Amino acid sequence: MPPSTSSCAPLQPRLVFTDLDGTLLDHDTYDWEPASGWLARLKQAGVPVIPVTSKTRAELLSLRLELGLGECPFIAENGAVIGLPPAWQHARLDRDPANVDGLQIKTPSLDIGFIRQRLEILRDRLNVRFRSMGDMSLEEIMEATGLPDPKARQARVREGSEPLLWDDGEDALERFVDALGNDGLRLTRGGRFFHVMGDVDKGGALHWLTERFVSLRGHHPVTLGLGDGPNDISLLEATELAVLVRGRHGHAVDVDAKRLYRTDAYGPQGWAEGLEHWWGRDIPPLAKAEEGHA
Repeated sequence: MPPSTSSCAPLQPRLVFTDLDGTLLDHDTYDWEPASGWLARLKQAGVPVIPVTSKTRAELLSLRLELGLGECPFIAENGAVIGLPPAWQHARLDRDPANVDGLQIKTPSLDIGFIRQRLEILRDRLNVRFRSMGDMSLEEIMEATGLPDPKARQARVREGSEPLLWDDGEDALERFVDALGNDGLRLTRGGRFFHVMGDVDKGGALHWLTERFVSLRGHHPVTLGLGDGPNDISLLEATELAVLVRGRHGHAVDVDAKRLYRTDAYGPQGWAEGLEHWWGRDIPPLAKAEEGHA
């Protein structure tokens, strides 16, 4: 039987923080249909589902609507960009009629122009080999990601992080990481790319959003995190309940979380499995009539 969290906090609000690629979305097809039932259950229960992803803001603006998450905040570019819909904005500090789609965007990372400039300098200085997304043609991005043309174009619109494909050895990678640190940059590994950004990560952005929720609502939520890759470790270690979705990327994911569930299934099937494990007894399934309209 799945464990219940209601005994400790029957009236406590809940937040779900989820990685996308390889977790809520299938690693190869980007399909999310196996998770649709649980997405509908969470929406019915009033539980925000917050994407925490390496994807860009441009990619998320349409995708979050497809997933039915248009009223939820999001964390993009591995913590470099935070999007706040109106209900998550502070009336005095955030509201701006000029905001696109009513969103307030926070960018805690370094600017993409600075990041790309430093990458060019380090590549020459260290004599290391990599291909950053800014160097790649649209066709190369489509081949590396499996994305169609429109979505690949959205993936190129970076604000605070730069993905790259590493074409050199481990010794060169260690020298590269050390040099990035001297510039106030860090490297994290995703399912397909390495990502270079400022001193930010998914976990830090998650903490910021949780604190924003508390300041607006006056209650501390139960937080549940789901992810599959090395760049999700900070996410999974920052939530009270964690789900490590079985990954197809082949990278080791060593998570130090007290309440961690490892799924047997991959991708969105594993995502639903993790929700069922932690909250299957707490959040009721949709009635048959409601399923037809979900």
